[in-house]
Amino acid sequence: MLSRKASCNSHGQDSYYFLGWEEYRKNPYDEVRNSSGIIQMGLAENQLSLDLVESWLESNPEATGFTNGESTFRDIALFQDYHGLPAFKNALAGFMARIGENKVSFDPNNLVLTAGTTSANEILMFCLAEPGDAFLVPTPYYPGFDRDLKWRTGVEIIPIHRSSSNGFKITESAMEEAFEHAQNQLNRTVKGLLITNPSNPLGTTMTRRELNQIIHFANTKNIHVISDEIYSGTVFDSLGFISIVELASQHKSSHNKDDLLSRVHMVYSLSKDLGLPGFRAGAIYSHNEVVVSAATKMSSFGLVSSQTQHLLSSMLSNEKFVREYLSENRTRIKNRQQTLVSGLKDLGIKCLNSNAGLFCWVDMKKFLKLNTFEAEMELWRRLIYEVGCNVSPGSSFHCVEPGWFRICFANMDERTMAVAMRRVRVFVDSMHAERIKNMKSQFGEGERKWSALALPCSLRFEMIEGMEI
Repeated sequence: MLSRKASCNSHGQDSYYFLGWEEYRKNPYDEVRNSSGIIQMGLAENQLSLDLVESWLESNPEATGFTNGESTFRDIALFQDYHGLPAFKNALAGFMARIGENKVSFDPNNLVLTAGTTSANEILMFCLAEPGDAFLVPTPYYPGFDRDLKWRTGVEIIPIHRSSSNGFKITESAMEEAFEHAQNQLNRTVKGLLITNPSNPLGTTMTRRELNQIIHFANTKNIHVISDEIYSGTVFDSLGFISIVELASQHKSSHNKDDLLSRVHMVYSLSKDLGLPGFRAGAIYSHNEVVVSAATKMSSFGLVSSQTQHLLSSMLSNEKFVREYLSENRTRIKNRQQTLVSGLKDLGIKCLNSNAGLFCWVDMKKFLKLNTFEAEMELWRRLIYEVGCNVSPGSSFHCVEPGWFRICFANMDERTMAVAMRRVRVFVDSMHAERIKNMKSQFGEGERKWSALALPCSLRFEMIEGMEI
């Protein structure tokens, strides 16, 4: 009944990342109607500052295009070509520059408007690679890339493995290993390398040294670099954000800077920074005129509506709103992140040190029965069905180490966050009790070491793990 493409199972929808969403939809938490339901902590959505956007809309009703006379309505209701409204492209270019503190300017003529970064990344795959070609992607990476980069394009993802030993930083040796594996063992032509900066799921920004290393590697191999910078406006702490566009423009080691710039591309959207994923407003930015031309043609299959462009061009052109929004949004994200990190720390749970994003990368290895991905899945099921919190297991992000989980914190109000933290505390207490019970059963009742049960959560595991038995 279906074509091979439509019926193939490479979409990635069977990932535990998406399966967690399905379980949430079956039994969603509601403070009044379903207080025992599952709390969604697997969705990287920014609801912390939507009130600021709503307030601006209430003060600027003309931005919708329906209250400013017949001519404005007709302008946005009738045909628009797929190049997009110039006013929106200008406003978006200015907003992107403002996020980077105007260290780099963006030429609106180099922008291709797309229906979010899902569309942007797929379009770039179609433009830059043939079916069967490969792109290198550092792990852990966003599970949706298995869909966005591969499903319809036929492009393969070759992982660049990162580990916790150095804070999941990318290394030159790991890039070389992935490149050699793709070409020599898998017989794949490597067309490029895709990074997410700030990282999803790590919540970290890449340093200037890391980015220079990536650019040098791509320049040496003569391959493309795509930087997904969808979280660039969520950076809330030190080690500020550096766009790949800024660094590529400054790169001094390239023997041909123009050629290097033609192989560096960026994708962006307003889904995370402005909290508007439903608007489907994204973009590709590239200095490569051939890529811009081809991508613009392909964008006709996923356009941003003229009404959306009209509204957003008005909003993003308001300098006072943009300045105040970006500042307040970062403050709110930082405060919420600290709430989650400190709450987990009180329970003896550590997070990767992060400075961006709408989530934390959480180390829950101590709760695994064995150091295996099967044990990670067992823990994930308990967190969903017993605790009632949908968090995403590291294996769904292709992490090479069992026990890491991504926990989102920006898609709920403070009351829901407090409920989630109480549930996690109860779970941690039960895990402590289980471990004590098992150790008593195995080693007997003697001595005062079992007084660990009376200790605060943050100390119990440390004491138990340090016991000489």
